[in-house]
Amino acid sequence: MNVSTTTTGLRIHGEATDDQVMDSVANAVRDASKTAVEHAAAVKDAIADTGIVRTVSRVTYTGAYALSFGIVYAVVFATQWIPQDNPVMVGLSDGASAAMDSLKNA
Repeated sequence: MNVSTTTTGLRIHGEATDDQVMDSVANAVRDASKTAVEHAAAVKDAIADTGIVRTVSRVTYTGAYALSFGIVYAVVFATQWIPQDNPVMVGLSDGASAAMDSLKNA
């Protein structure tokens, strides 16, 4: 529809048509998306240049390594202090064997 009206129903001389308004909105959205893409590329380049990604990666790796080492070492250390001939150790040994068998059969 090319006729534009106000709230009173009268056409105002010089008022933009619906097509012109839509073209204007489309141009604004295109310009905004282009600017957003350019900004995102600039931010990505800035982060890559500073080594932040490498630092975060290294901290994550070191934290995961320390956590897993700490858990495994603590469990191994604790099992060395528990007497070997008791129901707890027999249960742990049987459970570990069952888990390995299950893993091999999977």
